[in-house]
Amino acid sequence: MSSLATFRVQAGPQSLSERINSLAESQTLEMAKKARQLRAKGIDVISLNLGEPDFQTPQHIKEAAKKAIDEGFTFYTPVAGIPELRKGIAEKLCRENHIQVTAENIVVSTGAKQSLANVLLCLINPGDEVIIFAPFWVSYLEMVKLAEGKPVIVSGALENEYKVTAQQLQAAITPKTKAIMFSSPCNPTGAVFSRQELTAIARVVKEHEENGGNPIYIIADEIYEYINFTGEHFSIGSLDFIKDNVITVNGFSKGFAMTGWRVGYMAGPKWLADACDKMQGQVTSGTCSIAQKAALAAITGDLTPTLQMAQAYRRRRDLAKELLQQIPGIKTNHPEGAFYIFPDVSAYFGKSFGNYYIGNSYDLCMYLLNEAHVSIVDGDSFGAPNCVRISTAAADEQIKQAISRIGEALAKLA
Repeated sequence: MSSLATFRVQAGPQSLSERINSLAESQTLEMAKKARQLRAKGIDVISLNLGEPDFQTPQHIKEAAKKAIDEGFTFYTPVAGIPELRKGIAEKLCRENHIQVTAENIVVSTGAKQSLANVLLCLINPGDEVIIFAPFWVSYLEMVKLAEGKPVIVSGALENEYKVTAQQLQAAITPKTKAIMFSSPCNPTGAVFSRQELTAIARVVKEHEENGGNPIYIIADEIYEYINFTGEHFSIGSLDFIKDNVITVNGFSKGFAMTGWRVGYMAGPKWLADACDKMQGQVTSGTCSIAQKAALAAITGDLTPTLQMAQAYRRRRDLAKELLQQIPGIKTNHPEGAFYIFPDVSAYFGKSFGNYYIGNSYDLCMYLLNEAHVSIVDGDSFGAPNCVRISTAAADEQIKQAISRIGEALAKLA
C-alpha cells in the first residue's frame, strides 16, 4: 500500500521523458486553439492561422471513398501502401515531375508530416547536422531534434523572396552535414525555387561529395506543388546527377483539399524506402484503407478542381497583398505559390496600446487576436522573428475584413 501511495505522489509531469519536454508545441496549432477558445465565448474571430484549404474535397474523390466502403475495403493494408496507389504515385512522379521512380521507391504514410518524420528518423544519427532553409515550416526543427540531429538554420532574405542561395548553402556545409530540408512552394512564405536556383543548390551538394565529402541528402517537401503561380513546378529530384541523393515528400492535403484524409508519401532510393517501411511498421502501419482509395482517385483523376482552387488562391494572394501594402510599416513579400503571405512587421515592435506592449511578433499576434479578433501566427516559430504568417485560404470577404481589422488595430499602436 505504501509503495502505491509513493507512486501516486511521484507520477505526473516530472515523469515525462526529456524527449517530450524538449519538444515545442506547434505554434500554428496553439494559435488555432486560442482562436477556438475565444470563439467559444461568442467572439467573432477570423482565423487566418491554419494552413488548410477552405474548399471541399472534389466529388470524384469522395465517391471513390464511398465505393471503397461499399465494397468492404476496410481491412489492414500493406505498411507502405496499397500496390495500385504506390504505382499511381510513381507514374505521376515520372510523368509530371520527371522523377524516375517505381512503386518500390514509394512509401505512403499518414500525411506528408509522417513521411518527413520517417525519413529523418531513418537517416539521422545523434549529432548529425541538418541544414534547414528558413523561413521553414514549424515542424522541421522539432522533427530534427526528435531524431537527435542538430538543426542548422540558413535564412533567406526578404529581398530574395526569403529564398536561400547556393552560396549560402555552401558556406553552411560542414563534415557533419547529413541532410538539407526545404519546401517549394514554401510554407510559410509562398516562395518558389526556380529550375536555375535548385540546379545550383544540387551542384553544391554534388561537388561536396565529389571533393571527398560525405553524401548529403536533400529532403524536398513539395506538398504545395499544385498551388504554384509561376507556370512551372520544378522538382530537384528530376536532376539526373543528384537523383540518388534526393527524397521527395508530397501528399494530398493541400492540392486536393484532403487535409482530414491524412495521406502523404515519400519517394526516394529503395534502401531508404525500405527503411521507412520498417519504421512505419512499428509506429502506425498502413494508412487508412479508404483514404488510400480516395488518394488513388485524386492522383489518377481529373485535375480541374485542383487547378480551379489554385486560381482562387492566386486571386486571394493578390487581394491580401494589395490590402496589406496599404498599412503603414508592413513590408510584404510576393508569394509565388501556396496560400500564405509572410510580411515583415518589425516596424511595430516597441510600440504599445493600453496594457499591450509589442516586444516581438508573438506579442503582435496575441494583440491582434484579442484586439482585432484575427488569428495569425508569429514568425519566430518559422525561423523569422520579424514576420507573421497570414493564411489566404479563406473567402475573399473574410480576407478583406480581417486585414481591415488588422489595419485598425495596428493604427492604435504608438
